[in-house]
This record gives sequence, structure tokens and C-alpha cells, in this order.
Amino acid sequence: MKLKDKVAVITGAASGIGYEMARTFLAEGAKVAIADLGQHRADAAVEKLDPSGHNTIGVDMNVTDEKAVEKGMKTVVDKFGKIDILISNAGVQIVNPIDEFKFSDWQKLLSIHLDGAFLTTREALKYMYKQGTGGSVIYMGSVHSKLASPLKAPYVTAKHGLIGLCKAVAKEGAKHGVRANVICPGFVRTPLVDKQIPEQAKELGISEEKVVSDVMLKDTVDGEFTTTQDVAQTALFFASFPSNALTGQSVVVSHGWYMQ
Repeated sequence: MKLKDKVAVITGAASGIGYEMARTFLAEGAKVAIADLGQHRADAAVEKLDPSGHNTIGVDMNVTDEKAVEKGMKTVVDKFGKIDILISNAGVQIVNPIDEFKFSDWQKLLSIHLDGAFLTTREALKYMYKQGTGGSVIYMGSVHSKLASPLKAPYVTAKHGLIGLCKAVAKEGAKHGVRANVICPGFVRTPLVDKQIPEQAKELGISEEKVVSDVMLKDTVDGEFTTTQDVAQTALFFASFPSNALTGQSVVVSHGWYMQ
């Protein structure tokens, strides 16, 4: 029970990577707030993970809305009394060449990934600092926090930006016992990635099978997708780490696609 009595807020937790992290954290003794866009969506995930509702709460949270974030975090504290862990996981993907990218799509993607990370971090830190018991802030980056791919300019920009935010939080949070880290997964077979496959096939003029084998998994050591459990176990490692030794660091989880 590595997270016994800890309270975690996970954004984008109703499905995919966020859902798997919530499931893993619950199994390790944490109380988990499932924060997602829409109360029904969040509550549906709670019903599957913890039908009793004793250890989970569904929170309707648009991470780009300052008031919604403030309200959502307060709801968590009212329910569980504190916040020990924040995982900023909410995200979207839009693929297009830079010269064809709509400014509105650029703004949308950066708002969700960067504004959302900032707003949830700022609010969580207020509680963590006040509590005086430290905390862990974890950002869901990407291999694209380290390198670039065609058709993903705003995504690459946002994911690089999360590393900068993480380092700033690590510096400021240290005196309060708050750590910050970034997880940088390779391609994880989630609905977000499934949506990209036909989009990239069209843009690149190749088959969907070639997108998977020659674009997404070409540089892995085993031709395998990163799994949601791979990512969840990395989050658990950071959330339960006992000191500041690793604060400000990012780790790539990509089956060897990118090696630091």
C-alpha cells in the first residue's frame, strides 16, 4: 500500500492512461478524484472503479476554466480533507502541417495542455503548501517533450513546455516538500492514438498499418506500444518516492523509442 491515505487528483481520468493510473493508485491505498470534462463521464468512471464511492469522487473539471478548477479542487478537499498528489493528464491531439494549422486549433491544444497544467498546479499547490506535508505534482508529457515529429507542432510545443513548468515547480516547491516530475510516454494504444492513425495515414499518404509499424513503433526495441500500466507504474514510482532526489526530472517510457 504505497499510497495509503494519500489523496490524488488525476485530470482526464475517465479513460485511457488517466483511468489506469486511478485504478493503480486505488489499489495502492490512495483516495482518488476522477477529474474529467463532464460530471456524468467522471461519475461513470467512479462507478466502475469504486462502486461504494468511499475512496473516489467524480469531479467535473474543464482544466482551461479557472473557476472550474478552483471549484473542483475545493470539492476534493471538502470530500477528502487534503490533496497530496496532482497528476496533470488531460490532453488532446490535433494533427496538421504547420502551414495549414488553424490558429484556433493551436490555441485549443496549448490551452488544454499548458493552461490546464498551470491552473491545476497553482490550485493544488495552495493546498499542499497550506497542509505542510509536502506533495507530488506529475505532468503527463510525451516522447514529444524531447523530440519532434511532423504534423504535431502545437503538441510538441506544449509537451516541451511542461518540462519547463515542472522544473519551475520543483524549484519553488522544494521548501514546502513538493516534488515535480514529468512522465514522457511513447505511443500508448488509447482512443487518442487510435484517432491519430487514420489521420496520419491520410496526411502522409501511407496505409494505417504503415503508420503503426513505420511511424509509431519503428524505433522501439520490440515493436510494442507502451501500455497504460507502464505509465501507471511510473506515476506510482514518482508519487511514492520518499525524497526530493528525483524532483524536476522527466523519464521516458517508450520501449526504447527514445533513449536519454
